[in-house]
Amino acid sequence: MRKNLDYGLLHAMTAFLRVVDAGSFTAAAEVMELTTAQVSRLVSELENRLQTKLLQRTTRRMAVTSVGERYANQCRTILELVTEAENEASGARIQPSGRLRVLCMASFGDRYVVPLVAKYCAAYPSVTFEYSASQFVPDLLAEGMDVSIYLTQRLPDSSIVAQRLGVVQGVLCASPAYLKRHGMPKSVEELADRACLRLLNSSTTPHWDLTDGHTKHVVNPVGPMIGDHPEAVLQAARAGLGIAMLPGFAALDSIRSGALVHVLPQWRSPDFGVYVLMPSRKFLEAKTRVWIELLKEELPLALERDARELAPPEPVKAKAKARRTRASKPAR
Repeated sequence: MRKNLDYGLLHAMTAFLRVVDAGSFTAAAEVMELTTAQVSRLVSELENRLQTKLLQRTTRRMAVTSVGERYANQCRTILELVTEAENEASGARIQPSGRLRVLCMASFGDRYVVPLVAKYCAAYPSVTFEYSASQFVPDLLAEGMDVSIYLTQRLPDSSIVAQRLGVVQGVLCASPAYLKRHGMPKSVEELADRACLRLLNSSTTPHWDLTDGHTKHVVNPVGPMIGDHPEAVLQAARAGLGIAMLPGFAALDSIRSGALVHVLPQWRSPDFGVYVLMPSRKFLEAKTRVWIELLKEELPLALERDARELAPPEPVKAKAKARRTRASKPAR
């Protein structure tokens, strides 16, 4: 497979060394699976390039010139370095090593990805893990990144390879203090008259698209704050500045602790896909492949676990039907 790249200066150097080591053109040709004429031509082309005689040839014998001996030693060093470089590069596809550069959206990474970094580094100590956070669409090639984890409703047209790992949804929440002052909204239409805290970055829209699973509703939020980072909007919501729509993972701990209340829990944003992005799927290095395998193994489970906790309450009719079904089953 590599022979397409073998025909050139390095190939001629190899042929010359084979002749020197084997002591004849015929023996060198057998080793290289070439004809004697082909090996002879390679050495002649090398001598023409260098404008010097490397081998003295007669019909009976062949001898290496003094220049040829020095050149052979240098060729041997060069070809050994080339072999070493090729082995190291091809070995990177087998054994994780080197530097892995990963980019992730900040708050998502803090919750789900950073814990996996420690697990990865413990398993692969030969890899230096370089982790960066950003809220914007990554340009992996320009930024020299190996992998990015990105959340969006639709990926931009790109040559970047993307694999979907799961989904997250935005949920509405507000502090108990805000709700005490202004009351809990009873319908999604009331959001138009409330102070709304907006998260606005490359993966979101200026308006809120909401759905209860059957009906869609669009809110044009107006309020005292716009932030491009979930943590900033989260803190504003906890301080009682208004109602926020935040990614579920960003709001979950505050909802658990009671610092925020899940508002209109049956309404949420459409799905945002969680994607792992890479510049290419071809010749994927081992350091990248095992990282992606770890993400695919761990992230979907964590996302599903948190989604269940934030799931909207079961409708009353469905609860009653479930109770009747259980009651109708014969006791064992």
